[in-house]
Amino acid sequence: MPKAKSPRNGSRKTSEMSIVTPISAENPSSAKGNGQATDLETEIRGRAYELYLQRGCEPGHEVEDWFEAERQVMARLQQIA
Repeated sequence: MPKAKSPRNGSRKTSEMSIVTPISAENPSSAKGNGQATDLETEIRGRAYELYLQRGCEPGHEVEDWFEAERQVMARLQQIA
């Protein structure tokens, strides 16, 4: 798998690559600037990471993990409300 280049040294390890965070149609306010949305994003990000760990740190499922985490967190929040 090719490694992404960084402006500093021209190469970067795959493990250092950042994960893109999608914004769902159900929660367009998850963009930065809204403190509550940032907390929600942090919670989803943490759950997505847990799913990644449960999969054995297998790369290539970042978006799938994110959407599953988002679904789980939103379902939990709807039960509370």
